[in-house]
Amino acid sequence: MRNVFLCLLLVCTVFVWAMAGDSDKGKSDTRTVTGCLSQGDNSKEFNLKADDGSSWEVKSSTVSLAPHVGHKVTVTGEVSHATAHNMKEDTKDMAHDAGITKENKEHGHLKATDLQMVSESCTK
Repeated sequence: MRNVFLCLLLVCTVFVWAMAGDSDKGKSDTRTVTGCLSQGDNSKEFNLKADDGSSWEVKSSTVSLAPHVGHKVTVTGEVSHATAHNMKEDTKDMAHDAGITKENKEHGHLKATDLQMVSESCTK
């Protein structure tokens, strides 16, 4: 029964997305996220654990991220594959609202265009 519901949920999501066109329900391709920056899997990848519980894999060819590892920062950037990302988040929202999932934390990839240091420490 759960699989049938998930399939129905997926079909509804695709239908709503198709009807909405490029509107993405008001979601922007650019996001500003504040949280703790840590080193990723290699020297050019970083992870941002946001204050709202979301997590982002951050890269940039224009912003120097490495000096801010361990700092609380506010990063502005472009969401990679924004349309697919927004569809995924809409589906997660629907599943959460229907009680299928308990958590609804966003995860994405961000190409940083700006970084502002909030604090030299990630502790509150």
